Amino acid sequence: MLRDGVILLVEDNPDDELLAHRAFSKHQLEHKVITVRDGQEALDYLFRAGDFRQRSLLDEPVLILLDLNLPKVNGHEVLRRFREKVRTCPVVMLSTSNEQADITASYQLGANSFVRKPVDFADFAQSLGDVLSYWLDTNLTPSGG
Repeated sequence: MLRDGVILLVEDNPDDELLAHRAFSKHQLEHKVITVRDGQEALDYLFRAGDFRQRSLLDEPVLILLDLNLPKVNGHEVLRRFREKVRTCPVVMLSTSNEQADITASYQLGANSFVRKPVDFADFAQSLGDVLSYWLDTNLTPSGG
C-alpha cells in the first residue's frame, strides 16, 4: 500500500477535473489531492520550482494522474522529465486518446498505467475508483516509499 501523501492530478479540462474530484469524493479518498492545470505547473510542483519552490516535502506525490494533452508542456514531456529523476512514484496516464502511438509512448517513457477517460460520469468514476483502489490499496511498495 502507498503511504499517506498527495495525489497529484494534472488536468487542464475543468469538466474532467470536476469529474475526478467527484469520483474522489465518491470513493472517500483520504489522500490530499493537488490539482495543477498545465504541464509546466506539473513540473514546477514535482521539482519544487516556480510557485511551488516553497512546497513542503510532506506534500510529495504518492500517485500522479497525468493527462496527456496539456498546455505549455504535454503529458509525455512531463513524464519524460519526471522519470529522469524519479522512478518509484506511480504515474497513471489519463487520456481521451486511444491512439496506439500515445499508449506505446507513455509506457516507453515510464508510465505505470494508461487509462482511457470514459465520457460517462459513472464509467469515469468507476475507472478512477479502480485506479485508486489498485495504486493506493492493493499495490505494494518498498518500505519508505
